[in-house]
Amino acid sequence: MANRRLLREIRVVFAEVNGLYGHRRIHAELLAQGMNCGQHRIARLMRESGLRVRSRKRWRPVPGSKHVLPVAPNRLERQFAAPGVNQRWVSDMTYIRTEQGWLYLAIVLDLHSRAAVGWATHHRMQQELVHAALTMAVARRQPQGEVLLHSDRGSQYCAYAYQALLKRYGILPSHSRAGNCWDNAAMESFFRSLKAERVDLTRYRSYEEARRDLFDSIRFYNHQRRHSTLGYLSPIEFEQRQALLRA
Repeated sequence: MANRRLLREIRVVFAEVNGLYGHRRIHAELLAQGMNCGQHRIARLMRESGLRVRSRKRWRPVPGSKHVLPVAPNRLERQFAAPGVNQRWVSDMTYIRTEQGWLYLAIVLDLHSRAAVGWATHHRMQQELVHAALTMAVARRQPQGEVLLHSDRGSQYCAYAYQALLKRYGILPSHSRAGNCWDNAAMESFFRSLKAERVDLTRYRSYEEARRDLFDSIRFYNHQRRHSTLGYLSPIEFEQRQALLRA
Protein backbone atom coordinates (compact mmCIF):
# COMPACT_ATOMS: atom_id res chain seq x y z
CA MET A 1 0.00 0.00 0.00
CA ALA A 2 2.84 2.39 0.79
CA ASN A 3 4.43 1.69 -2.58
CA ARG A 4 1.13 2.35 -4.35
CA ARG A 5 0.73 5.68 -2.54
CA LEU A 6 4.30 6.65 -3.39
CA LEU A 7 3.85 5.65 -7.02
CA ARG A 8 0.77 7.89 -7.26
CA GLU A 9 2.87 10.84 -6.06
CA ILE A 10 5.64 9.92 -8.50
CA ARG A 11 3.14 9.85 -11.37
CA VAL A 12 1.81 13.30 -10.39
CA VAL A 13 5.30 14.85 -10.48
CA PHE A 14 6.20 12.96 -13.65
CA ALA A 15 3.09 14.30 -15.40
CA GLU A 16 3.65 17.87 -14.17
CA VAL A 17 7.12 17.98 -15.76
CA ASN A 18 5.95 16.32 -18.97
CA GLY A 19 7.99 13.17 -18.39
CA LEU A 20 11.32 15.00 -18.24
CA TYR A 21 12.42 14.21 -14.66
CA GLY A 22 14.37 11.09 -13.79
CA HIS A 23 14.37 9.48 -10.36
CA ARG A 24 16.93 11.93 -8.88
CA ARG A 25 14.91 15.07 -9.64
CA ILE A 26 11.64 13.38 -8.67
CA HIS A 27 13.28 12.37 -5.38
CA ALA A 28 14.31 15.98 -4.77
CA GLU A 29 10.79 17.22 -5.60
CA LEU A 30 9.10 14.77 -3.23
CA LEU A 31 11.54 15.61 -0.44
CA ALA A 32 10.71 19.30 -0.93
CA GLN A 33 7.03 18.37 -0.52
CA GLY A 34 7.80 16.73 2.83
CA MET A 35 7.73 13.10 1.73
CA ASN A 36 10.33 10.75 3.22
CA CYS A 37 11.36 8.33 0.48
CA GLY A 38 14.55 6.81 -0.85
CA GLN A 39 16.03 7.59 -4.26
CA HIS A 40 16.60 3.92 -5.12
CA ARG A 41 13.02 3.07 -4.15
CA ILE A 42 11.73 5.73 -6.53
CA ALA A 43 13.98 4.43 -9.30
CA ARG A 44 12.68 0.88 -8.77
CA LEU A 45 9.02 1.94 -8.78
CA MET A 46 9.51 4.01 -11.93
CA ARG A 47 11.26 1.14 -13.66
CA GLU A 48 8.58 -1.40 -12.66
CA SER A 49 5.74 0.90 -13.77
CA GLY A 50 7.37 1.77 -17.09
CA LEU A 51 7.94 5.48 -16.34
CA ARG A 52 10.85 6.41 -18.59
CA VAL A 53 12.32 9.83 -19.16
CA ARG A 54 11.70 11.17 -22.65
CA SER A 55 14.67 10.72 -24.94
CA ARG A 56 16.37 13.89 -26.10
CA LYS A 57 17.46 14.82 -29.58
CA ARG A 58 21.15 15.30 -29.99
CA TRP A 59 21.93 19.02 -30.03
CA ARG A 60 24.92 20.68 -31.66
CA PRO A 61 26.00 24.31 -31.18
CA VAL A 62 26.14 26.46 -34.28
CA PRO A 63 29.52 28.00 -35.21
CA GLY A 64 29.86 31.74 -34.75
CA SER A 65 29.93 34.25 -37.57
CA LYS A 66 33.05 35.79 -39.12
CA HIS A 67 33.61 39.54 -38.98
CA VAL A 68 36.33 42.16 -38.52
CA LEU A 69 34.91 43.78 -35.36
CA PRO A 70 37.09 44.06 -32.23
CA VAL A 71 37.02 40.99 -29.97
CA ALA A 72 37.53 41.09 -26.19
CA PRO A 73 39.85 38.58 -24.47
CA ASN A 74 38.39 35.50 -22.82
CA ARG A 75 38.27 36.92 -19.30
CA LEU A 76 35.86 34.27 -18.02
CA GLU A 77 38.30 31.43 -18.79
CA ARG A 78 35.60 28.80 -18.24
CA GLN A 79 35.02 29.81 -14.62
CA PHE A 80 31.34 28.84 -14.70
CA ALA A 81 30.70 29.50 -11.01
CA ALA A 82 30.32 32.76 -9.12
CA PRO A 83 30.30 33.31 -5.34
CA GLY A 84 27.47 35.83 -5.54
CA VAL A 85 24.81 37.27 -7.81
CA ASN A 86 25.61 39.83 -10.51
CA GLN A 87 29.30 38.98 -10.74
CA ARG A 88 29.51 36.78 -13.83
CA TRP A 89 26.89 36.66 -16.57
CA VAL A 90 26.86 34.75 -19.84
CA SER A 91 24.77 35.43 -22.94
CA ASP A 92 23.97 33.90 -26.31
CA MET A 93 21.28 33.58 -29.00
CA THR A 94 19.50 30.63 -30.55
CA TYR A 95 16.70 30.15 -33.07
CA ILE A 96 13.30 28.44 -32.78
CA ARG A 97 11.36 26.99 -35.71
CA THR A 98 7.77 28.15 -36.17
CA GLU A 99 5.34 27.82 -39.05
CA GLN A 100 5.82 31.54 -39.72
CA GLY A 101 9.62 31.21 -39.85
CA TRP A 102 12.54 31.37 -37.42
CA LEU A 103 12.10 33.12 -34.07
CA TYR A 104 15.37 34.23 -32.46
CA LEU A 105 15.87 34.15 -28.69
CA ALA A 106 18.60 35.97 -26.72
CA ILE A 107 19.26 35.07 -23.08
CA VAL A 108 21.43 36.39 -20.23
CA LEU A 109 22.25 33.96 -17.39
CA ASP A 110 23.70 34.69 -13.96
CA LEU A 111 26.36 32.05 -13.27
CA HIS A 112 25.81 32.19 -9.51
CA SER A 113 22.46 30.42 -9.77
CA ARG A 114 22.14 29.80 -13.53
CA ALA A 115 18.99 31.95 -13.42
CA ALA A 116 17.82 33.52 -16.67
CA VAL A 117 17.92 37.23 -15.78
CA GLY A 118 17.27 38.77 -19.19
CA TRP A 119 15.68 37.59 -22.43
CA ALA A 120 14.21 38.87 -25.67
CA THR A 121 12.75 37.44 -28.89
CA HIS A 122 12.39 38.72 -32.44
CA HIS A 123 11.67 37.19 -35.84
CA ARG A 124 14.81 38.85 -37.21
CA MET A 125 18.35 38.46 -35.89
CA GLN A 126 18.78 42.16 -35.23
CA GLN A 127 21.17 44.09 -33.02
CA GLU A 128 18.25 45.24 -30.87
CA LEU A 129 17.62 41.63 -29.80
CA VAL A 130 20.77 41.34 -27.67
CA HIS A 131 20.33 44.96 -26.52
CA ALA A 132 16.86 44.14 -25.18
CA ALA A 133 18.01 41.01 -23.33
CA LEU A 134 20.87 42.90 -21.68
CA THR A 135 18.68 45.89 -20.79
CA MET A 136 16.16 43.57 -19.12
CA ALA A 137 18.93 41.86 -17.14
CA VAL A 138 20.24 45.19 -15.84
CA ALA A 139 16.75 46.46 -15.01
CA ARG A 140 15.77 43.28 -13.15
CA ARG A 141 19.02 42.76 -11.22
CA GLN A 142 20.25 46.32 -10.63
CA PRO A 143 23.93 45.25 -10.25
CA GLN A 144 25.92 47.44 -7.88
CA GLY A 145 29.46 46.47 -8.84
CA GLU A 146 31.20 45.57 -12.08
CA VAL A 147 29.76 42.57 -13.91
CA LEU A 148 31.73 40.32 -16.25
CA LEU A 149 29.58 39.32 -19.22
CA HIS A 150 30.81 36.50 -21.46
CA SER A 151 29.45 35.65 -24.90
CA ASP A 152 30.62 34.18 -28.15
CA ARG A 153 32.28 36.46 -30.71
CA GLY A 154 29.21 36.85 -32.91
CA SER A 155 28.84 40.19 -34.66
CA GLN A 156 25.87 41.20 -32.48
CA TYR A 157 28.02 40.90 -29.33
CA CYS A 158 31.13 42.54 -30.82
CA ALA A 159 29.30 45.45 -32.45
CA TYR A 160 30.31 48.94 -31.39
CA ALA A 161 26.77 49.77 -30.25
CA TYR A 162 26.62 46.73 -27.97
CA GLN A 163 30.06 47.45 -26.53
CA ALA A 164 28.95 51.02 -25.82
CA LEU A 165 25.91 49.66 -23.99
CA LEU A 166 28.13 47.42 -21.85
CA LYS A 167 30.33 50.39 -21.00
CA ARG A 168 27.30 52.48 -20.04
CA TYR A 169 26.14 49.77 -17.62
CA GLY A 170 29.63 49.19 -16.18
CA ILE A 171 29.88 45.67 -17.60
CA LEU A 172 33.20 44.15 -18.63
CA PRO A 173 33.05 42.12 -21.88
CA SER A 174 34.54 38.68 -22.41
CA HIS A 175 34.44 36.66 -25.63
CA SER A 176 34.99 33.00 -26.47
CA ARG A 177 37.99 31.95 -28.48
CA ALA A 178 37.47 31.41 -32.20
CA GLY A 179 35.61 28.21 -32.98
CA ASN A 180 35.45 27.14 -29.31
CA CYS A 181 31.82 26.81 -28.21
CA TRP A 182 32.88 25.20 -24.91
CA ASP A 183 34.17 28.57 -23.67
CA ASN A 184 30.47 29.38 -23.21
CA ALA A 185 29.42 25.90 -22.07
CA ALA A 186 27.01 27.11 -19.36
CA MET A 187 24.98 29.00 -21.94
CA GLU A 188 25.10 26.09 -24.38
CA SER A 189 23.81 23.82 -21.59
CA PHE A 190 20.83 26.11 -21.00
CA PHE A 191 19.83 26.07 -24.66
CA ARG A 192 20.35 22.32 -24.87
CA SER A 193 17.93 21.78 -21.98
CA LEU A 194 15.43 24.33 -23.31
CA LYS A 195 15.27 22.68 -26.71
CA ALA A 196 15.27 19.09 -25.45
CA GLU A 197 12.67 19.65 -22.74
CA ARG A 198 10.32 22.08 -24.47
CA VAL A 199 11.08 23.32 -27.99
CA ASP A 200 11.76 19.97 -29.67
CA LEU A 201 8.52 18.58 -28.20
CA THR A 202 6.33 21.43 -29.42
CA ARG A 203 5.04 22.58 -32.80
CA TYR A 204 4.64 26.36 -32.93
CA ARG A 205 2.09 27.76 -35.38
CA SER A 206 3.12 31.39 -34.96
CA TYR A 207 5.77 33.68 -33.54
CA GLU A 208 3.42 34.72 -30.76
CA GLU A 209 2.65 31.13 -29.77
CA ALA A 210 6.36 30.34 -29.59
CA ARG A 211 7.06 33.52 -27.65
CA ARG A 212 4.43 32.73 -25.01
CA ASP A 213 5.68 29.17 -24.61
CA LEU A 214 9.31 30.26 -24.35
CA PHE A 215 8.50 32.77 -21.63
CA ASP A 216 6.54 30.10 -19.75
CA SER A 217 9.51 27.75 -20.09
CA ILE A 218 11.87 30.41 -18.71
CA ARG A 219 9.51 30.98 -15.77
CA PHE A 220 9.44 27.24 -15.07
CA TYR A 221 13.23 27.03 -15.38
CA ASN A 222 13.82 29.90 -12.94
CA HIS A 223 11.23 29.02 -10.31
CA GLN A 224 10.63 25.27 -10.51
CA ARG A 225 13.17 23.29 -12.54
CA ARG A 226 15.56 21.47 -10.22
CA HIS A 227 19.19 21.95 -11.23
CA SER A 228 21.67 19.18 -10.48
CA THR A 229 24.57 21.63 -10.02
CA LEU A 230 22.52 23.55 -7.41
CA GLY A 231 21.80 20.55 -5.20
CA TYR A 232 18.50 19.98 -7.01
CA LEU A 233 17.16 23.42 -6.13
CA SER A 234 15.61 25.79 -8.64
CA PRO A 235 17.72 28.88 -9.47
CA ILE A 236 15.43 31.25 -7.54
CA GLU A 237 15.26 28.93 -4.53
CA PHE A 238 19.05 28.63 -4.58
CA GLU A 239 19.45 32.42 -4.57
CA GLN A 240 16.99 32.79 -1.71
CA ARG A 241 18.81 30.20 0.41
CA GLN A 242 22.18 31.78 -0.30
CA ALA A 243 20.80 35.18 0.70
CA LEU A 244 19.56 33.73 4.02
CA LEU A 245 22.97 32.19 4.70
CA ARG A 246 24.66 35.54 4.16
CA ALA A 247 22.12 37.47 6.26
